[in-house]
Amino acid sequence: MEGLFERSELLLGQSAMQKLRSARVILFGVGGVGSWCAEGLVRSGVENLTIVDFDQVAPSNVNRQLEATSSTIGLSKVECMRRRLLEINPEAQIEAVEKRFSEERAEEFELARYDVIIDAIDSLKDKIALLLAASRTKAKVFSSMGAALKLDPSRVRVAEFWQVRGCPLGAMLRKRMRQAGTVPQKEILCVYDDEVLENKGVCAEGTRINGSLVHITSIFGMTLCGLVIQSLLEQNSR
Repeated sequence: MEGLFERSELLLGQSAMQKLRSARVILFGVGGVGSWCAEGLVRSGVENLTIVDFDQVAPSNVNRQLEATSSTIGLSKVECMRRRLLEINPEAQIEAVEKRFSEERAEEFELARYDVIIDAIDSLKDKIALLLAASRTKAKVFSSMGAALKLDPSRVRVAEFWQVRGCPLGAMLRKRMRQAGTVPQKEILCVYDDEVLENKGVCAEGTRINGSLVHITSIFGMTLCGLVIQSLLEQNSR
């Protein structure tokens, strides 16, 4: 649709916009972080995007997830997100995959097909499997660390996986990888935040859930988007 990306092209130029349109990107997780990343990518001109998530929209998602509204509760997250992204750019090729990534099912996702792989999933085991599998491809890999228990947006940072400091999730990922003797085979840029607050509310009995807010999760997601855009533009300039 003519004119959709006029402002983007003014800043970046035609050649860069073509690079964004042709890049093949896969995003795992369209929750509090991933949903905003997907939105940013498509609004920036990315047209070939695969979004992966096995979950449905829950009432507890409404406070921070882009596709979560009172009318989408109970529906597939990736299908809701796909519809929204096509409303932004009807010419985009958005593939919605309603599956859970795991070590056992890694081959089903054909990671080698992509130029960029983005990790925005929560499960520790699956996150490790994804980062390891993604690092064995030629794709650029980006990852979100923990975005819960944070309030201060000025503390959101970017660092290479092994340089992330003050993030319990990052520390646990590195510990598990070292224990297993398996580490990523290349650089992975991560978005993280070293603020760690405590829950003031009470979780339902038997659950371990940390509170989170949209201004932090969306900054994580948009920062991931920015890293992807920068990476693709750098490739275009070579």
